[in-house]
Amino acid sequence: MGAILVFAMHGGFAFLEVGTVRHKNQVNAMVKILVDFAISTVTYFFIGYWIAYGVSFLAPASVIAGGAEGFGPQGISLVKFFFLCTFAAAIPAIVSGGIAERARFTPQCIATAVIVGLAYPLIEGTVWNRNFGLQDGLFKETLGADFHDFAGSIVVHAFGGWIGLAAVLLLGARLGRYDKGRSFGIPPSSIPWLAMGSWMLCVGWFGFNVMSAQSLKGISGLVAMNSLLAMCGGILAALFAGRNDPGFVHNGALAGLVAVCAGSDLMHPVGALVTGAIAGLIFVQMFQVATNRWAIDDVLGVWPLHGLCGLWGGIACGIFGSEALGGLGGVTFASQLVGSVAGAGFGFLAGLAVYGLLKATVGIRLTPEEERQGADLSVHKISANPEEDVRMGRV
Repeated sequence: MGAILVFAMHGGFAFLEVGTVRHKNQVNAMVKILVDFAISTVTYFFIGYWIAYGVSFLAPASVIAGGAEGFGPQGISLVKFFFLCTFAAAIPAIVSGGIAERARFTPQCIATAVIVGLAYPLIEGTVWNRNFGLQDGLFKETLGADFHDFAGSIVVHAFGGWIGLAAVLLLGARLGRYDKGRSFGIPPSSIPWLAMGSWMLCVGWFGFNVMSAQSLKGISGLVAMNSLLAMCGGILAALFAGRNDPGFVHNGALAGLVAVCAGSDLMHPVGALVTGAIAGLIFVQMFQVATNRWAIDDVLGVWPLHGLCGLWGGIACGIFGSEALGGLGGVTFASQLVGSVAGAGFGFLAGLAVYGLLKATVGIRLTPEEERQGADLSVHKISANPEEDVRMGRV
């Protein structure tokens, strides 16, 4: 059930992007998310899961379904793969929102395969499978506790958000977005579709967080309660800071959920509420600063939403997860700070490496003519409303 809920979140990613981009790029948004999911699944099956967990499924079905040591009965190990695969596929879905409306399709597919097959499993395996000895050495022995990231504030969101920032910087801004030092806003195509995407993500997030326990025995109602309150904290903070802007409100919910992932199993609900509220403020303020002051054309705001709110969530786990502030304890601020910054930094470096290499070899941006026409027609040869276009004589 958890895997199915997180799988459904990818529809949320798609509709959030569809509602935010212009009409001429809606088809591209939908196709990108679906194709990225397929590429992610295949590369994670053959390469990524093996790197992260040392498990290969290239054995007879009778073996992997539970007939041999290392594989649980009734194919439970395959269900675990399905669940974690939906997490892995979230990385390119996050990046997709930042690079929307001007990225070439095929290079993005290549980037997805490399990130999910090679880069993501390194951080996933380090944090969740104790690979490379960092959890036992650097964190536990030197900093006092394991680096704790229950549901992926750093492993998924910060990592993906900082990859997105690298890709956005390498791509450059959309045509007409900035001119002579001035910022020209590009309105979203559909607030209802944007809201639909946010709602789908919010609902699915309870599978994302609660089932990160990965067993019925390990499930805790505290995770659900903390996720709920962090989401509401993000909504209310974004409502206030964003002056009733619906885009900020719906993304504020996601900001709170991103931030609470790391410590949702440790925090007191009041701590989760504060964590989510601070994340809502971070998203609104940093989206505006990055867009208007620093001229970073991050279409869906994936860096402030996932990159910065995820980074805050990893650090917040070391604050509100402590027993002194009502949490269950077992974490240290030093461990959470170092692990969070390291995870975000690794994401940024991975993004620079992957997208930088693609830019230098095959190119990552549509031509000016293709961008003006829109990715729907220039890449997929069809618009979001083809019947209407034929009726009106536009094609």
